[in-house]
Amino acid sequence: MSPEKSLLLTDLYELTMMQGYHYHRMEGLATFELFVRKLPKNRNFLVFAGLEQLLSFVEEARFEEEEIHWLAQQGFKKDFLDYLKNFRFQGDIYAMAEGTIFFPFEPVLRITAPIAQAQILESRLMNIIHYQTLIASKAIRFYLVAAEKKLVEFGLRRAHGSEASLFAARASFIAGFSATSNVLAGKMFSIPVTGTMAHSFVQAHDVEELAFYNYAVANPRNVTLLIDTYDTERAAKHILSLAPRLREKGITIEAVRLDSGDLDYLSRSVRSILDSGGLKETKIFVSGSLDEYKLEELVKSGAPIDGFGIGTSLDTSSDCPYLDCVYKLQEYEGKPRRKRSTGKATWPGSKQLFRYFNDSGIMQKDLICLAEENYPAVALLQPVMRQGKRILPKEDLGEIQRRTLRSLGNLPPRLKTLQPAQTLYPVEFSPSLVNLKDKLEREEIQG
Repeated sequence: MSPEKSLLLTDLYELTMMQGYHYHRMEGLATFELFVRKLPKNRNFLVFAGLEQLLSFVEEARFEEEEIHWLAQQGFKKDFLDYLKNFRFQGDIYAMAEGTIFFPFEPVLRITAPIAQAQILESRLMNIIHYQTLIASKAIRFYLVAAEKKLVEFGLRRAHGSEASLFAARASFIAGFSATSNVLAGKMFSIPVTGTMAHSFVQAHDVEELAFYNYAVANPRNVTLLIDTYDTERAAKHILSLAPRLREKGITIEAVRLDSGDLDYLSRSVRSILDSGGLKETKIFVSGSLDEYKLEELVKSGAPIDGFGIGTSLDTSSDCPYLDCVYKLQEYEGKPRRKRSTGKATWPGSKQLFRYFNDSGIMQKDLICLAEENYPAVALLQPVMRQGKRILPKEDLGEIQRRTLRSLGNLPPRLKTLQPAQTLYPVEFSPSLVNLKDKLEREEIQG
């Protein structure tokens, strides 16, 4: 079994709690919900992502014999280990559709299962959903300001591990990116792959123009040449003399890439050089430590740039490397449960989330309510797994991307900026939910 599929990829306390539930025969149904407590700085909304990987993990979740043997060496009880041998998740999961925009305290997932089964999912569930949601929520900020220019995820070498690099490619595509440089992500998720060349290829040649020629004839499809190894403007002039030679071989220089320097100035200068030589169709692609603010500046300045490669700031979510994401018990054996810890209090009970739209299709408000309530609005939590079997078919990633962009189109314009909105999106709580919270508070105080 690969490590990312193992149920041992969890925190120790999940297993010790499971043993406690087993020891005391606590087998009642529990409802846990996953939500984010607050928006990060400069974020007006978040984008839900990672559901597909979660469902695959849960459906296949089991303990291998050698894992149980190892747990025995760690001191776990034999009867508990015997229970683990036949472990299968048999609960229900409700979730938002991937690509849905959401806000603080809104449950993105609701899991109901025997308490030990729901408990063991916590750490890996959060690990999967948290990271993809984090990256999708970062990536959509680039999409917001890119003005329909091409965005390519470039962050493999700076991602925090192999799985993170794959998830980042997937999450960024969901949020409007058009391609990735990560070859395995392209294969796994059917994402278009694209790339250029490194400075080392140029440096390995004595003559820069020869490096460009050799690269193009070896890779004649979608030729993009990196022209800033030495002198960017001089290299652009090399492209003018090289283009006719390559054209004779049926090769077109599709684009040039700038990776350093004053990208605004250089893109204008290179555009002028290319145009003067009849290469008006050759595009300019830029990269190099770009974040969404630098990208916005370049777009607003009117720099003649056709596409952007985004790496470090995206795959690390550099300005916001984590979300305050939590998975909390909301109900056990039919009784609502509530955490009252200072600054970390929860809303009790199993919940549903409704979204209201105006006549123009723009989101008006969200309402968090108890699961049994119904309102004349769109219910965002839908069943995706019943009795441990997924009922949501695997979705095409392109359809998830289209859903995300539709969701973005429904967002109030004041929220579609890189700066915090002066007026937050309204998220309300139903009277029944408020009454339940107040009732539990009174009982806790009296008891």
